[in-house]
Amino acid sequence: MNETDLAEQSAEDGVWSDAAQEDTPPLLYARAVTKAYHHGVWPWRRLFPVLKGADVALRPGEIVGLVGENGSGKSTLMKILVGALGRDGGTVERSGSMGFCPQDPILYERLTCDEHFELFAKAYGMEQPDLDESRSEIYEALGFAGWSGVRVEELSGGTRAKLNLGLALLPDPDVLLLDEPYAGFDWDTYQRFWELTAERRAAGRGLLIISHFIADQERFDRVLHLVEGRTVGQAVVS
Repeated sequence: MNETDLAEQSAEDGVWSDAAQEDTPPLLYARAVTKAYHHGVWPWRRLFPVLKGADVALRPGEIVGLVGENGSGKSTLMKILVGALGRDGGTVERSGSMGFCPQDPILYERLTCDEHFELFAKAYGMEQPDLDESRSEIYEALGFAGWSGVRVEELSGGTRAKLNLGLALLPDPDVLLLDEPYAGFDWDTYQRFWELTAERRAAGRGLLIISHFIADQERFDRVLHLVEGRTVGQAVVS
């Protein structure tokens, strides 16, 4: 589907109706976000625009997908939405707590899985009973309890990905921003991932999931395509 087709589909389905007109206020709302990077050194320094007016609206109980080609700016947009990167223009409004699963796990090689959960729980301001309960549920759901006392430097890529996702899930945030969260998962863990996301959607959480491509489109409420620096919406027909 090309850019023109996507734009026509968006208009027909009304997926770009203004958030203020919806019955449910958005948990995350971004409008006309722009971002450019400088490359090279003076006097050959040039400005390369990556985002040219990206829009995102994420509401409670909604799973939204964000897809685009490599280098299209998906991870840049995600970092701006979570507040890890500044934007050049546009508006970003956030409501409620947020959890972020980056594409490249940010882990400490000499800490165990348990120690990661304890460290992040302190940053989240969680009490010990809440940490214990949430950590146990995550270990069981993603199937890596047997690695709880193992240092990251000894973990496989798949188990690192589980820990990376688990740290975002730990405080059960209102908004989950997940950048290629299931990369490296086996089929069983992939299915467990979707069970977790379905549970959180049913609980009224909002999830934005970046993927290079979407194989299970029926799992999403809407899909945003990042094309030439702009997002184009497409409703998912069940």
